[in-house]
Amino acid sequence: MSIKVKTSFLSSLAVVFYITGNAQASTSEFPGRAEFPGIPIIEIQDLRAKLDDSFIVDARSSYEYDTLRIKDAVNLPVASETFEQDLAALVKTTNKPIVFYCNGRTCYKSYLAVKKGLKAGIKNLIAFDAGIFEWAKAYPDKAVLLGTSPVNPDKLLTKEHLHARFITPEAFSDKIAVNNTTKKIMVLDVRDKYQRAGIGFFPGMERWTSLDDQKKLRKYLALAKSNKQSLYIYDEVGQQVPWLQYALEEEGIKDYYFMEKGATGYYAMIKNMH
Repeated sequence: MSIKVKTSFLSSLAVVFYITGNAQASTSEFPGRAEFPGIPIIEIQDLRAKLDDSFIVDARSSYEYDTLRIKDAVNLPVASETFEQDLAALVKTTNKPIVFYCNGRTCYKSYLAVKKGLKAGIKNLIAFDAGIFEWAKAYPDKAVLLGTSPVNPDKLLTKEHLHARFITPEAFSDKIAVNNTTKKIMVLDVRDKYQRAGIGFFPGMERWTSLDDQKKLRKYLALAKSNKQSLYIYDEVGQQVPWLQYALEEEGIKDYYFMEKGATGYYAMIKNMH
């Protein structure tokens, strides 16, 4: 059943969001805007100004949400099989426009959440596509890191710390090929079901665990640590692994690497080879 929020104030507010969002920032800075034309968006300053008049929803996995989120946001993973039903139920609890966010400018979950909701007949949905990283840095008092707010910038892992763990898809693949018959490494695909679609890149070598399944994830991390295995991990675009890095550091795991640009980087590598 389609659900519509029938309030003139809400409709006008949603239009303001849409206009102010699309009037700023080029699609080169936000590539998802070209991929998802017509999706209403809101810029970071506008969202802060209208925060009290918005219902904020985190479209990422529960693992990412539990690590770092916008303060008072609720979690509704777009990859959930019941997303549309859950969103329809959520709409009934508020008269405010619903603003979805995810990791950042190259993470498309906020767009997907709005697109799926609109397709289901639900109105007044907006995407905040700058993402949680930019939000936490700009407004630490309106963010939560590992259960604590305001966010202490010193607790945020730096880009330098993260990038030191990234290796190219070519180097990632070569390392796995060299160790194909050994037990020196463990390969983890941490994409969610929506992103993975049942396909992995390294059959027989890799294990899959969504970041939503923390029990399974912790089991694999503990296994790799006890077996003294190097961890080679990839996600969809390199945006989910920062959240996993917090767990790796917490577990005292030091020998780990991420695939640069994730699965999209791997596909680009294959394309260039042909």
